[in-house]
Amino acid sequence: MQIEIRINDVLARRGRTSYWLSKETGISHTTLWRLKKGKAQGVNFATLEKICRSLECEPGDLLKISGGTEAVAGKGKAA
Repeated sequence: MQIEIRINDVLARRGRTSYWLSKETGISHTTLWRLKKGKAQGVNFATLEKICRSLECEPGDLLKISGGTEAVAGKGKAA
């Protein structure tokens, strides 16, 4: 199981760019790039809240669970 961050989809629906989002939220371009490319190890609530407020969306609009039933980040398998 993996959590996808769908910032690109939400930005496209709103006609905005990641550069706009960076300026609007104060979140660095590098952090947004990592989130968009799935390279981030996690996202804190403050960052998620800034993104949601700027894009006028809910966290569920940005996050999606995908994949099989594998454990996330090597946390072990469910019994």
